[in-house]
Amino acid sequence: MSKKEKSTKIILSLFIIGVLIFGGAFGYTFYELGKINTVKISKTDEDLGIKTDAAPQAEKDNGITNIAFFGLDRRTEKEPARSDSIMVLSVDTKNKKIKMSSIMRDTYVAVKGHDETKINHAYAYGGPQLAIRTLNENFDLNIRNYVSVDFFNLEKIIDSINGVTIDVAQDEVNLMNDYMNETARIEGKSISRITSSGPQTLNGLQAVAYSRIRYTSGGDFKRTERQRTVLTGMLTKIQSLGATEFPSVVSKLLPLTETSMSSMDVMALGTKVIASKTTALEQERFPVDGYCEGKTIGGVWYLKADLKATTDQIHKFIYEDAKPVSKTPLF
Repeated sequence: MSKKEKSTKIILSLFIIGVLIFGGAFGYTFYELGKINTVKISKTDEDLGIKTDAAPQAEKDNGITNIAFFGLDRRTEKEPARSDSIMVLSVDTKNKKIKMSSIMRDTYVAVKGHDETKINHAYAYGGPQLAIRTLNENFDLNIRNYVSVDFFNLEKIIDSINGVTIDVAQDEVNLMNDYMNETARIEGKSISRITSSGPQTLNGLQAVAYSRIRYTSGGDFKRTERQRTVLTGMLTKIQSLGATEFPSVVSKLLPLTETSMSSMDVMALGTKVIASKTTALEQERFPVDGYCEGKTIGGVWYLKADLKATTDQIHKFIYEDAKPVSKTPLF
């Protein structure tokens, strides 16, 4: 496989799995981009909560583009959904990296028009536009675009690539089966139960169940790690597809995601990424250990973070390519 073909697969894979989707001007890719499910949102600084002195100059200087990714917890297509998975996806062409910054869904932040609450509520209150605004206003970012996918479509995406390989821990087995039973009742389907721990290929229903687990050691912190593990496994699997399989898989998967990016936006960014040979993938979770604590407010549990320190750490990770350092372990 040529470097050009490998770069194209990495880029398209990232979008398909909800991390990102880019395309270059490569024959079938241009045709498939017409199938992108584009949703218009306001792009004004005011509506997106972008400050005049926020990150744009840093992005211009460092060749960085940020896009929000939301994994939605909803049972029907029209149901107002909370974003159970929240990531800032940063294309860093200077350092030739794509970075995934997971934001803990219970983080206590200000949401425009709704006082302070959990950050994952913003999507349910005002869709992707308010969710992007909440990220921008609380972490001093200038995100203008997003990609979202719900659990049901994520399941279909994983099945389309014939599953992902995950090392399942013993304490995860029963919880995975419980989550699968819940989803199977909604979809009216049977399940293939997980019977043992260890490395194994999970189908869509199994992998989504794995990514939803939060009741083990590490709680929701561990859950965000599982979500990144599934996304990385999907990337690896899609990269392994042969040249004849790849176009067919892409055509099936594009309609399962939703984005504010137009085909031309995708083409422009894709060309930029390929030209810079950006291929490495890095990931972090915010807030990091030692800069947050669980706190019950009005009978509801929240994750109270040092937002000033967290904002600084996110900026250093995205713009200065510096990994955050925790103060003390939480578990």
